[in-house]
Amino acid sequence: MSTHHPKTPGKRAWLLIFFVAGILLMFLLNMAFGSVSIPFDRVIAIMTGAGDGHQTTWSTILMKSRLPQTITAAMAGGGLAVGGLMMQTLFRNPLAGPSILGISSGASLGVAFIMMFIGQLHVATATPVKLYGDMATIAMAIAGAVATLFLILFFARKIRDNAMLLILGIMISYITSALVDILKYYSTSEHLHSYAMWGLGSFSNVAWPQLEVFIPVVLVGLGLSFLLMKPLNILLLGEHYAANLGLNVQRTRFYIILTTGILTAVITAFCGPIVFLGLAVPHITKMVFKTSNHSLLIPGVILTGILLALACNFIARLPGFEGALPINVVTSIFGAPIVISVILKQRKLKLSV
Repeated sequence: MSTHHPKTPGKRAWLLIFFVAGILLMFLLNMAFGSVSIPFDRVIAIMTGAGDGHQTTWSTILMKSRLPQTITAAMAGGGLAVGGLMMQTLFRNPLAGPSILGISSGASLGVAFIMMFIGQLHVATATPVKLYGDMATIAMAIAGAVATLFLILFFARKIRDNAMLLILGIMISYITSALVDILKYYSTSEHLHSYAMWGLGSFSNVAWPQLEVFIPVVLVGLGLSFLLMKPLNILLLGEHYAANLGLNVQRTRFYIILTTGILTAVITAFCGPIVFLGLAVPHITKMVFKTSNHSLLIPGVILTGILLALACNFIARLPGFEGALPINVVTSIFGAPIVISVILKQRKLKLSV
């Protein structure tokens, strides 16, 4: 497989500057706009500690609401993008995403259990979230995601064929979805609504105490992805050739699934099942950087994922919308056309062959 690089290091530098500038711009837009608009100079003054103390309301909005939400969006976008890239490389499937092995479904089952099953046992309580708090929901989501991840890792040691492992992950998703449907069937409309709202995804449910867990775990996952750059490049040549070059394919696959699983589990637990970011961003990055070299792609997908997640979060909170649109509504509008173009491109390639 040939690897195409941008023509000059200067072009790569300009791409890097473009993405960093875009991220900074989107960061400011996310901080300035929402149900209450705050002037850019006031945003910068408050962020740098140069506020005059008369705008305590603005300061509260920025520091307690918008800044945690913006950081969450950036971390989630970068993490899901890296997970999607690694899954697409591992399974050699352009339509693979970070949730393809059923880890997001496991998190959804955990949330469904606490919101609908446990909630049924406390019908007098207004909502499950009021009863147990956001951290209980997050804990159950993590428990479901981690249980699914361990199951996948167990089978990954037993099953050598990637296609079979992929099918297994899809089957696990079907099983967990069936269990969630059973819980839905016996649940009340109020609990169903709570679960549906969680399933639409949001970057706004993570406050500073949760970020103390969220940020380190995502950074660990991103750090592990950098260590996998070289093995991922070797896997592009095919598993047999990679094994002949001395790569331990089984161990590499285990680490790729573990890294993607960590990122998917924690992001889904804290933000809900965010769709299309992990699937679409790797394709955008490959088109922009014109390379299949993971030494460039991994930093590239992180930057692209951050930029796109911040853009989606900004659009979801544009003035004019009552409250905020669910984040999955916006990511679907961005991501679905990209996935359609990938499918059509693959079809053209098959027809030309």
